[in-house]
Formats: sequence, C-alpha cells, structure tokens
Amino acid sequence: MSCLMVERCGEILFENPDQNAKCVCMLGDIRLRGQTGVPAERRGSYPFIDFRLLNNTTYSGEIGTKKKVKRLLSFQRYFHASRLLRGIIPQAPLHLLDEDYLGQARHMLSKVGMWDFDIFLFDRLTNGNSLVTLLCHLFNSHGLIHHFKLDMVTLHRFLVMVQEDYHSQNPYHNAVHAADVTQAMHCYLKEPKLASFLTPLDIMLGLLAAAAHDVDHPGVNQPFLIKTNHHLANLYQNMSVLENHHWRSTIGMLRESRLLAHLPKEMTQDIEQQLGSLILATDINRQNEFLTRLKAHLHNKDLRLEDAHDRHFMLQIALKCADICNPCRIWEMSKQWSERVCEEFYRQGELEQKFELEISPLCNQQKDSIPSIQIGFMSYIVEPLFREWAHFTGNSALSENMLGHLAHNKAQWKSLLPRQHRSRGSSGSGPDQDHAGQGTESEEQTAREGDSP
Repeated sequence: MSCLMVERCGEILFENPDQNAKCVCMLGDIRLRGQTGVPAERRGSYPFIDFRLLNNTTYSGEIGTKKKVKRLLSFQRYFHASRLLRGIIPQAPLHLLDEDYLGQARHMLSKVGMWDFDIFLFDRLTNGNSLVTLLCHLFNSHGLIHHFKLDMVTLHRFLVMVQEDYHSQNPYHNAVHAADVTQAMHCYLKEPKLASFLTPLDIMLGLLAAAAHDVDHPGVNQPFLIKTNHHLANLYQNMSVLENHHWRSTIGMLRESRLLAHLPKEMTQDIEQQLGSLILATDINRQNEFLTRLKAHLHNKDLRLEDAHDRHFMLQIALKCADICNPCRIWEMSKQWSERVCEEFYRQGELEQKFELEISPLCNQQKDSIPSIQIGFMSYIVEPLFREWAHFTGNSALSENMLGHLAHNKAQWKSLLPRQHRSRGSSGSGPDQDHAGQGTESEEQTAREGDSP
C-alpha cells in the first residue's frame, strides 16, 4: 500500500471533489487512502472504535496478537480442510475440526451449484467459516487463482478479513448471508444465456462483489443512520450510505491484503471501480431504475453480451437477484431468512423506541407481522425482478425452479397471516383493498430507505 492515513470521521467539509476533507469529533471510521484511485475504508464503522487504542502500544501487543492467533488458527483449519477436500490425507490429525464434518463439507461443495444448497448446514460444518471456505473453493473451481496468479495464502488472508468484518451479532446481515448470496451468484453465473460470454474478470468481480456486498453492515438501515446523524451518512451525503461504505471497505481490504498488488495498476483501478458499480447496484432505492432498464433491453432485444458494458449490466442484475433471492429458496431455508431479517428490523425498532425516535416502517413488532412483511416484499420487490430474470434466461430450469418456490412460499406466508387479515382477504371487501394499498406504500417506502427483507 502506497500511503496510509488514519482519520476520525464526523463533520465533513467537502472542499473539492478529490478530497474527503475535514473529519472531526466522531470515533469510528478508519480510512485507507492510496495515492490514486478510489478512497477506501478500513474498518469497523459500527460499533465505534476507540481511536485512543490505536495510539496505545498495548493495543498491538495484546489485541493484535489475539487477532493474529485467531487468523492463524483459521488458516490452519482451512489448510487442513483444503487438503482433505483435495483428497490429501494428513500425516498427523489436527483437532480443530472434526474430520467427519470435513467430509460432509467436501460432499456439499461438490453440489455447490445446486439451488437447494443449505448454507446454514454448510456454515455449521465449516465451524462458522462458510464464506472463506466457499470463496476459496469457487476461486479454485473457476480457475481464477491460476488465471490471475493469485497467492493462496494472500487470498485466504483477504477472505478472512472480509468474513471478520461482517457482524455475527446481526441476525441477517452477517457472513452467512454473504455466503448465501455468493452461492446464488455462482448459480447465476452458470446460466447458459450468460455463462458462455463471461470472462475470468467478470466471474471474479461477480464473486467478490457478492461476498463483500454487505461487509461491515451495522444492522440498521440508511434512514436510521441519517436521522441519528451517523458519520457515514455525513460522509456520503445521505446517498447510498451503506453501499458506499461496503464498497470502500472492500477496497481497503484489497489494498491492505495486497491480493491484487501484482496486477497492473490500471487493471486494479478498473477492478475497484467495477466492484463499486456492482455493490452500489444493490441499493434497493435503485430497484426501479434497474428494472426499467432490464425491461427495455429485453423488449428491444438489444442486449449484446459480447459487449463488456452489457455484460456488466447483467452482472449487476444477477447480484441484485442474488441479494434478494431468499424468497426463491426452498421453504425451510426461506422461512429462516425471513425470520432473521424481521428480527433485525424489530431490533432497530426497539432501538428507535428506546431513543424516542419515530419507528421506521416494518420495524414495529407489535404492528408489522413477519407474514405481512414477506408477502409485500415478494409482491412488490422480488416477483417483478425475478420474472424479468426468467425472461432473460429463456425460462431456464433454475428460473422456473425459483419462481415455483416463490409462489409456494408466498402461499405459505398467506396461510400464516393473522386471522383477521385472512378473513378480510377472503371477503374481497374494501378494508382488504386498503390493507393491500398500505402494503404497497410500505414496500415502496422500505425500498426508498435502502433495506430489504
């Protein structure tokens, strides 16, 4: 890394477009800035970091050592697992992970392209290292390590950074969600209508963006950061606040790990920019923008996937689909994700109530039930996007499978609606129409606020 600068971020005075200028008052964000290219962030925007620790010699001695030991153990566990996954029997047993579990994990990775892949089980089998293990496997199976001449140890170090920067205390926006999105992205990259046009760079960008698209997510949405005057909201001027943070944090980790340091400077800058374009596309506020463009392309039949610009657009669409694909999974997994995201919503609502703030839409556990939230989300966000994705794929087997699960899961949630909602729905009366209208408004408001179930 060419230049390292640690800043405290709070009040931001933008003096010119090339400077994120004056940062004062707040503890929390660490920013890594290279001499050129995209400003990058590292790490831990939430909870806040006490910067006094950074100047304390005991910090690097005690806490730093613990972190190094943790990463070393993680690498030892991965190295042991990778040897087993490649069929190499170790000379001496390493008792960090039960070998029966590793055998099951190896079996699951052989079916990583199947839509019924159980990421929760895989996370348990890998001792909470689903994201690292999955990405190492996919980079190898797609030939990316060989093509880009990546150092395996450096790749693992970078992936551990990414995994650790997800907050495990978040019920939904955690490393397991990132692994789930990455596995879905892998499935979409294999769609025949897309796969034959993809370059190794496209595949690497798609997998990296999926893995890091929610890194360091604080477990609250953009409106919460804005109304609490969070320094990230100030830094990004209330525009795609979380997505910008995920992107810049990812760039910071890439530079810190030096994963791509051996590549030409122009290429690494292009990778950073394209990663940003992909991650920023997951901002749910831009849903209609991308959906309208996709519909126009499909109607005009003018998608030319030989063109890098059109391929990148379809990678954006694929990542958006992967990010909200939970309702298209089998019911048992879809239900778990739904409960997790609603738990995260409700926690935000409790926090808002505690600090006497207005409770955000869908965050009031007393008023917003899980079935009603999910039905609205499926109807107004998921179904429109996945219908167009199916159109693009030519109604592939995977698309038909996903739409089938979506219809089944929606019916399941309708059967679980509170009785009064079901009775209103069966009568076909005006109140149900009012309720449906409120659902539409709530979903549109949720979309504008940049979070999604």
